[in-house]
Amino acid sequence: MIDKLDYFIALAAERHFGRAAERLGVTQPTLSAGIRQLEERLGVTLVNRGSRFQGLTEEGARVLGWARRIVGDVRTMQDEIRAVRLGLSGHLRIAAIPTALAVVSRLTTPFFEKHPGVTFEIQSRTSSEIVTGLEDFAIDLGITYLDDDRLARLDTVALYEERYCLVTTAGNPFAEEARVTWAQAASIPLCLLSATMQNRKILNGLLGRVGTPFRTVLESNSMIALIAHVRTGRFATIMPFRSAEILGLGEPMRAIPITEPDASYTIGLAGARRNPRPPLIDAFWKEAASAELER
Repeated sequence: MIDKLDYFIALAAERHFGRAAERLGVTQPTLSAGIRQLEERLGVTLVNRGSRFQGLTEEGARVLGWARRIVGDVRTMQDEIRAVRLGLSGHLRIAAIPTALAVVSRLTTPFFEKHPGVTFEIQSRTSSEIVTGLEDFAIDLGITYLDDDRLARLDTVALYEERYCLVTTAGNPFAEEARVTWAQAASIPLCLLSATMQNRKILNGLLGRVGTPFRTVLESNSMIALIAHVRTGRFATIMPFRSAEILGLGEPMRAIPITEPDASYTIGLAGARRNPRPPLIDAFWKEAASAELER
């Protein structure tokens, strides 16, 4: 029964039979048969079908909430039993927004030193994907911006404050300045994260407020791609100061604090609201909440 509920949760998340089957590592006929068996067991139609997935029925939407809770509770029980028998171990799936990826190692490394039986999977995801992944149990924890109404139905804890810097190279405008204003940053061509990403929406707001039209000459969903272009000496970007520090930008790169106005956004840990939490997730949560990440 639990495996059939897993099939249903994956299908609701992917909204495509083929992608759901691939996510679960099963064949599409196996997934389809499992969904049919679940419908027969419950005596209701869960999925509107045609030549492709057409959405959940009203009954399916109700069952989805129960399925998530049931599967979550079963996994918690299994984790507790394993922890009693073997000590803390297991696989922890953490998704982080791109601007927070550089900080993840400061949480996972000390945790691994205490619990060497734990393995990790680190994913780069948008803030929207993190919320969806937590609700679908596709990930265990997320690191994202806490200024998000969708997080009201999840547990969260603040980790640090994200502040921003202009990253450029020697010889370019403002490269020798100790600090720059948002108006100055807006006055030069920029390469920035993609427009669909929360960090970009934040930067659009900050740059837009200063009244200086700004020009984006390159977009990417990868921080590495942005840095690679800045290294050519032809581009500049804006990124969190912490990311610049951890990436270890050396000569001829410059990371210049942006002030006037000083702006910061809280980055935190998010997880599904479950009581009790699975032992592995709970242990990591407590360690992260007490970590000194210099907010």
